[in-house]
Amino acid sequence: MAERIRLGEYELQLVSDGTYLQDGGAFFGVVPKVLWSRKKPADENNMMRAGLNCLVARSERHTVLVETGIGEKLDEKRIRLHGVEREHSLPEEIAAQGIDPEAIGIVINTHLHFDHCGGNTHWQGDRAVPVFPRARYYAQRGEWDHAHLRHDRDRISYLDENYDPLVAGGQMTLLSGDTTIAPGISVRVVPGHTRHMQIVLVQSGGHACAYFGDLVPSAAHLNPTWVTAYDLFPLESIENKKRLLAQAATENWLCVFVHDAENPWGYVRAGERGKFQFEPLGETVLGVRC
Repeated sequence: MAERIRLGEYELQLVSDGTYLQDGGAFFGVVPKVLWSRKKPADENNMMRAGLNCLVARSERHTVLVETGIGEKLDEKRIRLHGVEREHSLPEEIAAQGIDPEAIGIVINTHLHFDHCGGNTHWQGDRAVPVFPRARYYAQRGEWDHAHLRHDRDRISYLDENYDPLVAGGQMTLLSGDTTIAPGISVRVVPGHTRHMQIVLVQSGGHACAYFGDLVPSAAHLNPTWVTAYDLFPLESIENKKRLLAQAATENWLCVFVHDAENPWGYVRAGERGKFQFEPLGETVLGVRC
């Protein structure tokens, strides 16, 4: 993940919060195992290793972090349950890539499931405090509201200590729809996985990078009909994937896949009969490699 890519005024760097285990059936929903296992082999317990890929976008004015992974607040039982493996904490990983964690001024969560925002905060005694104290955090208000419904379908995915202290302390801004966070950094709400999940776009110098979140969690999910069992609105996921993947292919977006441990980023190419194919990074990436 040490590779850096220049996109206009921004330098892009992937950073990892490690990996964890996903149940293959849940990760691919109704797709038969005989099909998805060709792309993502599972172990004897049907588990596959998934990435926790975060993105840092840096310009002269801004240092932006997209997602914070699982973080370090889970107890040992949950760490074993989810099969979390990491060599460093996310701030240590960021520092190891030559980026000062203290310089992060913006943190964006695509949604508030524990594996996407767990690194927002860490324990200080019995209090959850910001991991990035100088940062302004962003999430959708509708997502935050839904997190507190405690719906039987997905309440296990939400842990209030990941976001409520930030809201209470005035450090998290709750958005209402599509908006621009900083020059060249914007979010679009894409219902499907949750009602208010958002993707993040970095656009500069005539190029674009899309962080798809759980709309397209891995390069193996490029078939629009391959959606996870966790998606609350799978038909909307399919329609949003068709629309955005077509745009990504047409406009040559660099695409980030949050849960792909093998292919964390690359390109989407249009194939036959409305299918999309993954293309890994080649010798030249958007014309410039750092």
